[in-house]
Amino acid sequence: MIFSESLKKNRDFRTVYRKGRSYANKYLVMYSMENHQSKNRLGISVSKKVGNSVVRHRIIRLVRESYRLHENMFNSGLDIVVVARGCAAGASYQEIRDAVLYLGKIHKIVL
Repeated sequence: MIFSESLKKNRDFRTVYRKGRSYANKYLVMYSMENHQSKNRLGISVSKKVGNSVVRHRIIRLVRESYRLHENMFNSGLDIVVVARGCAAGASYQEIRDAVLYLGKIHKIVL
């Protein structure tokens, strides 16, 4: 099984924002584009407007875990950036997981 890497560089995030497609729901905005590699790269962005560092890191952990557990459902060769919206601060794990999978289906990157 091929595991994903993290998207870390600011220029990689900017490239996905500029060239990728985006869809949103109540909790998250997901951008995706092809990266011409054999594995996915996942980037997660949570603004300070969403909450303090405890809240922001909780959202990051929830998004990363929901992606990790369902990684085998996603197509490979993608750069994916997930941006949390303000109301994600009070969301449960199930709501974040459902949001990630729903946006993946809209992007047609979930099998």
